[in-house]
Amino acid sequence: MAFEWQIFCQDIIDRTPVAGCFGTGGAKGTQTYLDWLIAAWGQTVLVAGLSLVVALLVGAIIGIFRTLPDSPWLSRFANAWVELFRNIPLLVQIFLWYHVMPVLIPVFADTPKLLLVVFGLGFFTSARIAEQVRAGVQALPRGQRYAGMAMGFTTVQYYRYVLLPMAFRIIIPPLTSESMNIFKNSSVAFAVSITELTFYAQQVGEETSRGIEVYMAVTALYIVSAFAINRIMAFIEKRVRVPGFVANVGAGGH
Repeated sequence: MAFEWQIFCQDIIDRTPVAGCFGTGGAKGTQTYLDWLIAAWGQTVLVAGLSLVVALLVGAIIGIFRTLPDSPWLSRFANAWVELFRNIPLLVQIFLWYHVMPVLIPVFADTPKLLLVVFGLGFFTSARIAEQVRAGVQALPRGQRYAGMAMGFTTVQYYRYVLLPMAFRIIIPPLTSESMNIFKNSSVAFAVSITELTFYAQQVGEETSRGIEVYMAVTALYIVSAFAINRIMAFIEKRVRVPGFVANVGAGGH
């Protein structure tokens, strides 16, 4: 079976070949399937990147709440957060944010739909990151917490200057996996018509009847993106590694 890669050089309206494979753009210009593919890749990167920022910020806060020694109500809230967002399927959460939240909370009716998907994906992943932050803090030797307290640090201070810098170093490997997963999970955005890679693959595959070529191109972009994330996180891990430090798993945190 011969592959027809030239479909990516065709105009998306009249299917005529475009020299150079890139359209002229603009309101009256041309757009090829390659242009659309790159735009869809950009949408995927945008959704995944914003969702990762939300997941890291919220996940870190919730994870910290779960390890606070004298704040039972914050711990209960954090536990409830993790159980709620971890036990509802991601696709269901995306539909809830996209269709239900704008009805229940009117302010979300004017929120860009892409941001609603970002909230859904970000909060879903935050529950997983919160577990990793909790595990990272609890993996530290109990003496580190006591040392911070002995120096007169407040709870905020010994978390900021003693526990969290080491805890985040410990959890970089699982954070790498979550960063790669959030990029792949962004594919659920197609269900609410966000024009990311999976939406592109379905739409263009139907229009051109060349699904094999289209899905191969999309798969290649997913692989390249995930590998790039892996290498970036590996570089960060190498840069922040503390030589000779080995966490005493289960030793401290409470």
